[in-house]
Amino acid sequence: MPRTLTRLPVLLLVVTLAGCGLFGKEIDPTEGWSASKLYSEAASELDSSNYKRAVELYEKLEARYPFGRYAMQAQLDVAYAHYKADEPEDAIAAADRFIKLYPQNPFVDYAYYLKGIVNYNRSVGFLDRFIPTDASQRDPGSALDAFTDFSALVERFPDSKYAEDARQRMVYLRSNLAQNEVNVARYYMKRGAYVAAANRANYVIEHYQRTSAVDEALEVLIDAYRALGKDDLAADAKRVLDVNRQAGRFVEEPPEPEKVDVARKLWGYLKLDEN
Repeated sequence: MPRTLTRLPVLLLVVTLAGCGLFGKEIDPTEGWSASKLYSEAASELDSSNYKRAVELYEKLEARYPFGRYAMQAQLDVAYAHYKADEPEDAIAAADRFIKLYPQNPFVDYAYYLKGIVNYNRSVGFLDRFIPTDASQRDPGSALDAFTDFSALVERFPDSKYAEDARQRMVYLRSNLAQNEVNVARYYMKRGAYVAAANRANYVIEHYQRTSAVDEALEVLIDAYRALGKDDLAADAKRVLDVNRQAGRFVEEPPEPEKVDVARKLWGYLKLDEN
């Protein structure tokens, strides 16, 4: 009798540990949830800014119910969750996956726009949240990506609700990209690389017409030609500069578009409850 009483607590401990998952597969509290339940809980976590948990639930939904409308919306929501969590690479990857899987989806324009906004915000840079800087001084890589994303949106979906904002951002990005080229040309001038400076300036003049950077590009071109001893070419560039200034043909730098907080796309009219 005493020996039996001694072993009883040990047996209870084993049962308790097994229930905790230490002697088997850990119990998933979402096991058996319907697509509707998973989506509802994930959306609730997303709306509460619990982005990591939201992504986990959306991924469970996609894995268990890959062919329903909930799974399609989940993919867009995952992209949005990564965007809100400041995880640009994951956001772009999720948006790209949606575009690849559902190119004819009625909301695919949202995926293109979200990609553009993510890259646009990356081009602004982390420090700009605290210390405003000249956008043209940044690495143009993300700006080029954003321009490409917005361009794809406008080309494929010219009547999209996001198209007008995309066009405005393209104008602003193009101006900054042109100014970046001028900054590089000025850098070459300081280093005495006059041929490289002239080439950069000419590139702006040829490829970035109707931007404010053309004015400065002509100034750099004049200085570069003079430094190279090409006075005739410098005089020609000076005449072009003077004529265009007098005619008021140089455009002003466009204002920076207002900051936008992309909303989560909901599939109201597709009736998610009919999955």
